[in-house]
Amino acid sequence: MTLPEDTKTARLDDQRDLVSARRVLQIEADAIVQMQQALDGEFIKALDIIANATGRVIISGMGKSGHIGKKIAATFASTGTPSQFVHPGEASHGDLGMITREDVVLCLSNSGGTKELGDIIAYTRRFNIPLIAIVGKADSTLGRRSDVALLLPDAPEACSIGLAPTTSTTLTLAMGDALAIALLERKGFSPDEFHVFHPGGKLGSSLIKVGDLMHRGDEMPLIDQDTLMDQALLQMSAKGFGCVGILDPQGALAGIITDGDLRRHMGAGLLTKKACEVMTTQPQTTKPGALAAEALAQMNQTGFNGITCLFVLEGVVPVGVLSVHDCLRNGVM
Repeated sequence: MTLPEDTKTARLDDQRDLVSARRVLQIEADAIVQMQQALDGEFIKALDIIANATGRVIISGMGKSGHIGKKIAATFASTGTPSQFVHPGEASHGDLGMITREDVVLCLSNSGGTKELGDIIAYTRRFNIPLIAIVGKADSTLGRRSDVALLLPDAPEACSIGLAPTTSTTLTLAMGDALAIALLERKGFSPDEFHVFHPGGKLGSSLIKVGDLMHRGDEMPLIDQDTLMDQALLQMSAKGFGCVGILDPQGALAGIITDGDLRRHMGAGLLTKKACEVMTTQPQTTKPGALAAEALAQMNQTGFNGITCLFVLEGVVPVGVLSVHDCLRNGVM
């Protein structure tokens, strides 16, 4: 079957677009590999300066470099290194006062000759504030006057006319990520610390621990194993979890009674039985340090309809109870 001419043209256009996109990605990927291979002791010097600073990392850049700088500042801040972006234009009109002697300044400029950075550069030199540059030219003003210059490779921009910042901004962003993550790993920054800076959104909810959401103390539905079932039912109703935990004489969790256990033992003598005669032994449990998302998955994977609660144990002793509704209310998916 012969395709209509407009369909042929559309398909040729699609192929041309894919060729362009793949070329861009390849140029930028090659440049990152080149930068990776060129990393040397200057990177370690920059990392040492940032690690030893008692203030913040002040990041500045103009135009596209400024947009990249804001993201790098956000990455530093979210991984435990206080950071702030200062616009070079605003710096010349009073915002230099945001930079203190305890800070480190990280300036971004592919050319190294961005005139708007001049006042920030001069300010750091006047007050002996450490200056790190991510720059494309070592012999530029920024490259020469910085304490440490992290050089970007001499790689072509991915733009077909060679003018739009593409490869250079990708390299700058990657270098910023390399600094932030190397520093994170040097400091031993933990997932718990990461969660402190990410309490909201999808990322924050994925890091919530069971111990952050569980119900404790008198909120837990717990009874002794010799308690009669009429009292067990009252406890289940009062606490509202649809279950009750059964304790052995040593205070360990011996089992659990759920609605399903009640249905299985339904009969005239149910209310006169002891809890230990009705309970399910070896119930599903979790720990306070487990991720709430893992606990939710555990509940969903248990049986056809899943379960709605987990007792939280330290060793064998219950210290809390977690409901599926607690997870969902807090955005845990």
